[in-house]
Amino acid sequence: MSALLKSLSLTTVVIVLLFTSGERLSAEESQEQSAVTASPRQYYAEDIKKTMGLHIQAMVDENGVFHHHDEQTGETLQLRFSKIHDPVRKIGSDIYFACTDFEVIGESEKLYDLDFWMNDKTGELRVYQTKVHKEPRWSLLYGWYKQPRYTFVNDEIEYLYQ
Repeated sequence: MSALLKSLSLTTVVIVLLFTSGERLSAEESQEQSAVTASPRQYYAEDIKKTMGLHIQAMVDENGVFHHHDEQTGETLQLRFSKIHDPVRKIGSDIYFACTDFEVIGESEKLYDLDFWMNDKTGELRVYQTKVHKEPRWSLLYGWYKQPRYTFVNDEIEYLYQ
């Protein structure tokens, strides 16, 4: 009888170990599954445009003037927001992009094209970089037009003039 009890006890221990290790694997699998299915927040065109509107509103002075330091010329541009271009874009897995038009104060026909990059590394979508993409130039044939400083190749900036 004692051999039978020992055999039953060993069988019980083996069953308990298999059962609990199965639960542990199940919990680990569940955590892995959650990590795989938990994806970063998805932002849509209206989210990007809302972020842009809030950013511009926060950056303008009491007269509605948007001041931007032009890295290339060293001057501070005084601009008035005109529009956001469609479409806004997602670059890679976590960068969002919007292109905009701003007019020179007092000279509405002179337009700058400013590009804005956003991400949500702070927990909410925010602008982290602004660049002058196109600057106003005068042509006898066309009047004022926007001359690009860079272009995009596979969502990477390629400068046109150094």
